[in-house]
Amino acid sequence: MKLILLLSCGCLLALSSCNNTTSTNAPEPTALVATDENTKELKARLKDVAEEEKRLEKEAESNMTTMSFNVLKHEFGTVKEDTKHLCSFIVTNTGKKPLFIQDVKASCGCTTPKKPEKAIQPGKSDIIAVEFHPKVGQLGRQDKTVTVMANTKPAMVVLNIGANVIKNPATAERIATN
Repeated sequence: MKLILLLSCGCLLALSSCNNTTSTNAPEPTALVATDENTKELKARLKDVAEEEKRLEKEAESNMTTMSFNVLKHEFGTVKEDTKHLCSFIVTNTGKKPLFIQDVKASCGCTTPKKPEKAIQPGKSDIIAVEFHPKVGQLGRQDKTVTVMANTKPAMVVLNIGANVIKNPATAERIATN
């Protein structure tokens, strides 16, 4: 009801501001009164908008599917700084529509995920590859996340990787000689 009143006032203001004649013979602007007919028209428009939103939401949901992973967490154990470590998360389309992995994002620059480029058909699987490369000096416990966004409900799944990073004598030697 507040929205209808607000829209009515806005329309009235817009209509009254359009009368910009400077002639002294011009009639004084008159206030428009919201009538039952105006109110019915606004209600009909609002109903149309709400129905269109529901239709679009239903259409988006009809294209959604479901997915599952073989694991949600990978532990590398103890690794040396400035070394590369790879793991793979297997994603399976458990729904009835093609699965589109729209994006995969890492929580840190030391972690690089790679998403499948093509749609995963129902019942099929693909791999999300993750590379963990702790930088020099990035020591101690490291827990990182990879966020997967897809045409699923929920639209986002978080994968976890972890490692205990120790000093790499080869890296220290290489830095000392440079």
